[in-house]
Amino acid sequence: MEPFERLLWRACRGHVIVNFADLPDQIEDPETGESVRMVAFLISYWGQEIGQKVRKICDCYHCRIFIYPSMEEEEEILQSLQTRIDDLNTVLSQTEVYLSQVLDKVRRAIGPWCVQVRKMKAIYLVLNQCNFDVTGKCLIAEVWCPKSSLSDLQHDLEEGSSKAGATVPSFYTLLPTDSDIPPTLNRTNKFTAGFQGIVDAYGFGKYREVNPAPYTIITFPFLFAVMFGDVGHGAIMSAFAVWMIFNENKRWVKNSDNEIFQMVFHGRYLLLLMGLFSIYTGFIYNDCFNLSLAIFPSAWHVRPMINQTTQLRDTSYLMLDPVVPRVLDGVYPFGIDPIWHLAINKLTFLNSFKMKMSVILGVIHMTFGVLLGMFNHIHSSSTSHLPLVLLPELLFLVSLFGYLVVLIVYKWLMFDAATSRQAPSILIHFIDMFLFTSSPTNVDLYPEQTTVQTVLLVIAIFSIPFLLLGKPLHVYFVSKRQRGGYTTLEEEAETLINAVNTDVEIKSESENAEDVSDVFMKQAIHTIEYCLSCISNTASYLRLWALSLAHAQLSEVLWTMVLRQGLRRSGLVYSVLLFAAFAVFAVLTVAILLVMEGLSAFLHALRLHWVEFQSKFYAGSGFPFLPFSFTGLDVETLSLPSLNR
Repeated sequence: MEPFERLLWRACRGHVIVNFADLPDQIEDPETGESVRMVAFLISYWGQEIGQKVRKICDCYHCRIFIYPSMEEEEEILQSLQTRIDDLNTVLSQTEVYLSQVLDKVRRAIGPWCVQVRKMKAIYLVLNQCNFDVTGKCLIAEVWCPKSSLSDLQHDLEEGSSKAGATVPSFYTLLPTDSDIPPTLNRTNKFTAGFQGIVDAYGFGKYREVNPAPYTIITFPFLFAVMFGDVGHGAIMSAFAVWMIFNENKRWVKNSDNEIFQMVFHGRYLLLLMGLFSIYTGFIYNDCFNLSLAIFPSAWHVRPMINQTTQLRDTSYLMLDPVVPRVLDGVYPFGIDPIWHLAINKLTFLNSFKMKMSVILGVIHMTFGVLLGMFNHIHSSSTSHLPLVLLPELLFLVSLFGYLVVLIVYKWLMFDAATSRQAPSILIHFIDMFLFTSSPTNVDLYPEQTTVQTVLLVIAIFSIPFLLLGKPLHVYFVSKRQRGGYTTLEEEAETLINAVNTDVEIKSESENAEDVSDVFMKQAIHTIEYCLSCISNTASYLRLWALSLAHAQLSEVLWTMVLRQGLRRSGLVYSVLLFAAFAVFAVLTVAILLVMEGLSAFLHALRLHWVEFQSKFYAGSGFPFLPFSFTGLDVETLSLPSLNR
C-alpha cells in the first residue's frame, strides 16, 4: 500500500486524504473466484482534475471504485435496500409457510410411504431369488406350499395375471422333494400361539413330527397348578388374564413399549389356563391365602381325640389320628378336609400325599411321551423301530417306575386307617427289588410279590441290551443283504450312469460299515441317556411336591406374620394397623407369591416339559415354514430371505 499511497501523494501534490483498513477475513474475488486478502481505503480530494488523476491511478492498480453517494442518493439507496429486504422477508415467510404445509403433509404420509417402500423392497428381495427361464422373459420360483393351500395358490396366480394384463398366465407345477426336507407349518390362533411358542423355544419340529403343543395346552397349566395350587392366587392370576383378553384389541395395549408386558400379553391365554387350573388344585388342597374353605362339613370328630375334661378351645394343639375310634365319619366330598389346616401333623400328611402324587404324575407324563414316539416312527416309515426302540423303552420304564406307581395305588386301596400301621414300606420293597432279596421285617403287599418283582426287573435288564443292539444289528443285516445281491452288467452300468448324473457317491463296503458303527454309537449314547434319564427324570418330578410345599409355607408366613397381626384386636388404632397390614400383605402377595413364585413354578413346569416330557419323542431339529407375508414387516425382516427355497 505504500507505493500506491506515495503515488497518489506525488500526483495530486498532497491535495488528497487517504485512509486504509485491512479486512480481517479473505474475500472471494468476483473475477477469478479465488479467496484473496482485500484492503479497503477511502480517498477524499478537491477538484475534478485531481479526481481524474485518482481514477487513473486506481485503474492502474486494478482497484474497485465505489463513488461515495450524496445525501439524497444515500437516502434513495437505503430506501431501495429496505424495500428489497421487506420483499425478501415476505418471500421467506411465504416460503416457510409453504414448506411447513408440505412437511405437515409429508408427516401424515411418511408412515404409509415407509410401508410401501418396505413392501417394495421385500417383493424385490423375493424376486431376486427367482430364476429366469431360457427366454429370459419369465421368472421361475421354487417354493414350499402347504398341500391344502394349492387351490388358493392357483386362484391367486390367476387373479394376479388378470390384474397385470399378462398374456401368459402364471401357473405352478409340483416337483418331487424326496431329497429335500420340507419345513414345518404349525397353524395357530391367538389361543394356541402361546403354547406353540413354548414348544418352538425348545426347537422347531421336523416335518410330520409329533407336535407337543396340543398336549401342552392341558399338561403345562396343570403341572404349574400342582406347584401353585391356591384358590385366591389363581383367581387373581385369572382376573389379570381376563383383563388382558378383554383389552387385547386396544391400540395402547398392542403398541406398549414394555417388553415384559408384551411377553406376558402374548401368553395371556396361557396365563388364564394357569390361573384356572390353580383354582382347581387350590380346591383340592383346600387352600385360599393359607385359609381353608369349609365348603362341606368336616368328616372328622375332634372330641374323641381330646380328654373329656379338657375344653376344645383350651387345647394348644390338635393332632389328627384316624386310628382313634369314632373320630372319622366317611370321606370329605372333594379335596383335603379343612380340619387338616388346624392339625399339627398337617405337613406329615400333605408331604406324603404330594410326594406320591408327584411320582404318579411324573411316570404317567413320561410314559405318555414315550408312547407319542410311536407316531414319529410310523410317520417316518420306520416301523422296525417299534419293536427295536419303542418296545424296550416302554418295557424299561413301565417295569420299574410303572410298577412303583402300581404299588402306591395298591397300598392306598388295600390299607385303611386301622391297618395303616401294619402297612409295609414301598421304598424298602423297591430297594429289595433291585437287590433280588426280600426283607423279613417288611411283609409283602400281595402274594408272590418277590417273584413278580424279579420278573419285572429281569425284563427291565434284558430290555437294555435289546435297546442297545436291536437297531444297529437291523441296519447291519439290511445293508449286508443289499450288498450280497447279484446284478447284471446292464443294471450296474445304469446305476453308475444315474450316480454320475445325480452327483451321488456310491458307498463302498467300508462306508457301509462306518454307517453301522455310527448307528451303534448313537444308539449306545441314546441307551445310556434314556436309562439314566428315566431314574433322574422320575426324581425330577418331585419338584412338584417341593414347590407346592414352598408355596403353601410362604402363604402361611405372610398370613401369620402380616395380616393376622392386624386382626388380633379391635379399635381405632388397630383399624389403622389393619389397613397398613393389609396393604403390606397385598404388596407382598403380588410381588412374592404371584410374581416370584409364579415365575419359579412356570420355569419348573417348562423344564418338566422340555427335559422330562419332550425328550422322549421330540427332537426339535427342523426349521419353520416362513411364507412371504407383509404382516409385522420391519427393517430387520427385510434383510432376511422371506421365501423358503
